[in-house]
Amino acid sequence: MIIRVVVVDDHEIVRKGIVAYLQTESDIEVVGEASSGNDGVDLILQTKPDVVLMDLMMENGSGIEATAKVMREFPACKIIILTSYYDDKQVFPAIEAGAFSYILKTSSASEIADAVKKAGAGKNVIEPKVAGKMMTSFRTEQRKAHDELTERELEVLLCIGDGLTNQEIGDKLYIGIKTVKTHVSNILSKLDVHDRTQAAVYVHKNDIVKQED
Repeated sequence: MIIRVVVVDDHEIVRKGIVAYLQTESDIEVVGEASSGNDGVDLILQTKPDVVLMDLMMENGSGIEATAKVMREFPACKIIILTSYYDDKQVFPAIEAGAFSYILKTSSASEIADAVKKAGAGKNVIEPKVAGKMMTSFRTEQRKAHDELTERELEVLLCIGDGLTNQEIGDKLYIGIKTVKTHVSNILSKLDVHDRTQAAVYVHKNDIVKQED
């Protein structure tokens, strides 16, 4: 499977460097690049890539604005925020806008390529520093929301935190894919989060671990 990627970053050297490295990967195809949020949105909707690497702070449309626009028009796209910023004022709006993963520009080229491949496989990546910074952005009552989960739902939540797909969760817990989807839906509702990425952040933020018998 070839993962089709668009890179959106207003720093030309950074953008060109990322594109050059990704093009060395046999299972990644860079189908376009843009230097602003607005141009990025147009390009993404035109080329329909599998994954987007999106900078946050850009002129002519920020990464957050661009992410929100793309998610409204093309929700199947996996947007990876790639930025130097990891304060909660930037992180939480990006996740709320629909970002699938959030990594820092201090990541190595191979780590960025790995995040792209994981996104292509439906697995999100949340930089540990980012997960930590999000702690203050969640309501106090959310911090205990997982107490309302059943034992099985908690097991599924931990799998989500590990970045497993629904099929992988089903295989690990020996349950059907439809049952997994039902558990995921219940978990999102009980935690009052919008998607799997926010659920994964919740796991890391609260240091949730498997309970021993």
